[in-house]
Amino acid sequence: MSEVKKIATRESYGNALAELGKEHADVVVLDADLAGATKTAVFMKAFPERHIDCGIAEANMMGVAAGLATTGKVPFASTFAMFAAGRAFEQVRNSIGYPHLNVKIGATHAGITVGEDGATHQCNEDIALMRTIPGMTVICPSDDVEARAAVFAAYEYEGPVYMRFGRAAVPVINDKPDYKFEIGKGVTLREGKDVTIIATGILVANCLEAAEKLAADGIDAEVINIHTIKPIDADLIVASAQKTGKVVTAEEHSVIGGLGGAVAEVLTEKAPTKQLRIGINDVFGESGPAAELVKKYGLDADSIYEKVKAFV
Repeated sequence: MSEVKKIATRESYGNALAELGKEHADVVVLDADLAGATKTAVFMKAFPERHIDCGIAEANMMGVAAGLATTGKVPFASTFAMFAAGRAFEQVRNSIGYPHLNVKIGATHAGITVGEDGATHQCNEDIALMRTIPGMTVICPSDDVEARAAVFAAYEYEGPVYMRFGRAAVPVINDKPDYKFEIGKGVTLREGKDVTIIATGILVANCLEAAEKLAADGIDAEVINIHTIKPIDADLIVASAQKTGKVVTAEEHSVIGGLGGAVAEVLTEKAPTKQLRIGINDVFGESGPAAELVKKYGLDADSIYEKVKAFV
């Protein structure tokens, strides 16, 4: 897919915020001394009076965002996923989640594709952490188109939203006239009858590529993009599982508590189905080029193809 246009979803986040700021005067963007990396600098340049740099104090930033929300503003609190979900978990839970405030969290640099920043900054636990917070909506877009749509949808949604974005450039796969983003609704990208592949985030593109390889072997894979981990589209998951009888989940996140766990919960309760979880297998990441890490941890298209083939 080298000829396909590639854009990092963190870039999409910054551009979408600037567009949103033009339309809505109540949008305020907060950052924790990372505006260049999270790309909120795009918003800051356009609306300096509505951009607040809270410094390297993420917990405080979440408190400031909560306070702004109580005044009628719509704050987008931005920092790396490791700091948004990890360092500031207590503040997100107690100051934003508990009072169910209208705060949007833009968490960039998620997953192992943070690359050379290493294990301390590669957050593979954030989806698990955020989806345990009552009332928290969790979104993990697959590309530029979906990331931009997610930002606008998050603004329109009343309540706390956690959005997960990546550092590395990824293929644009949703650049279609009929594309529609709706919180809580998955998207069937490829119909199939032999196995269901449910993916989120940057692995959606890899799973589509893997599905093409499987087709060459006579395996007809259905590919579903679950951009909203919570609330999850249980009806779509169950319908596909009942059709194919086998489910594979793929995510750039720990196999514990992320998409794989969320899908397993749905299937266990509503349609017991044999499932394979592809993701980070209860280990920390390491420093290295993003593409090499994706391959080493078995998240590239070839690895997904091999795992699904063996599973089927």
